[in-house]
Amino acid sequence: MSKRTDTIKSLFTAPQSNVLSADNMPGALPRVSSGSVRSLKDTFSGVEKENEELRDRIASGAMILEIDPSLIDPSPLADRFRDQDDSSFEALKQSISQRGQEVPVLVREHPEVKGRYQSAYGHRRVRATRELGIPVKAIVRSLSDEALVVAQGLENAQREDLSFIERATFAMHIEDAGHSRAIAQDALSIDRAEASRLLAVARSVPADVVQAIGKAPKVGRPRWQTFAELIKDAAALERVRASIADPKFAERETDARFLAAFTAASRSSSAGTSKPSEDKPVFSVSGDKIAHVRQAERELTLTLDKKVSATFAAFLVDQLPALFDAFSKTSSGQETNEA
Repeated sequence: MSKRTDTIKSLFTAPQSNVLSADNMPGALPRVSSGSVRSLKDTFSGVEKENEELRDRIASGAMILEIDPSLIDPSPLADRFRDQDDSSFEALKQSISQRGQEVPVLVREHPEVKGRYQSAYGHRRVRATRELGIPVKAIVRSLSDEALVVAQGLENAQREDLSFIERATFAMHIEDAGHSRAIAQDALSIDRAEASRLLAVARSVPADVVQAIGKAPKVGRPRWQTFAELIKDAAALERVRASIADPKFAERETDARFLAAFTAASRSSSAGTSKPSEDKPVFSVSGDKIAHVRQAERELTLTLDKKVSATFAAFLVDQLPALFDAFSKTSSGQETNEA
């Protein structure tokens, strides 16, 4: 083998010097202080990640802040009735006191008063924390008036605990505030036909009557529609207002107050002056007409719609004794029996 060949071979087989190894191995330097360098690198990475998350949360308005609840005003559009029976609120207040506030409220900066906020939803949580004397956890977002209304309605739709008349009144407040019917539909997650039914009832029943009755959670659309039809008669509305003025009226719970008002609206005028009432429709829960009622001075006639199955009539007759017994146990039934 020639000398030249040996020289070329030695370039690939001879061990490299320490200086050459250090210069060509980027990992050699970190091995000297790998723990410190890695820790520093992780620290910078963690800070950058936190900053990125913070920027994203600020951009999306998803930051949860603690705010003095006395600085938060309610939404300009009320969606709930503050009923005399506040047991559910007291339960919420106790829960927050014991376990803390688990769900934040949604607020925006007040459009007119600097340093204050308006709540889109979570009014009861704001009230509870205010009474407890603790900050309220809140998400602060930039919301237009329309976005505020929609967010307010959608949060209630998820809970599904607004009564029919509360939803109807909320829809009316939305329109009265100058928003389009489409905004009311979006806020309540309903179609145009349902929005029309809600608004028809809300605009037919005077505000003082609605406020006196309250939320009536067990009373659905059909009975409110019938009630709205009944009080179109001035004499019926006068009887309802007379019933509301009775001190005993306010002592009843809200569903019983509706029943008392409904009974007053349905009652005939005094003897000798009453006239047979017009037919009053009866609707199913789904909104289909199933019957109509004609009330004369001394009798009431219930006629089933021709589309209703004949077997329902037999079922209704079988159920009448139980229905009458259930009614007799209510406050209105007891008053009627005593009379």
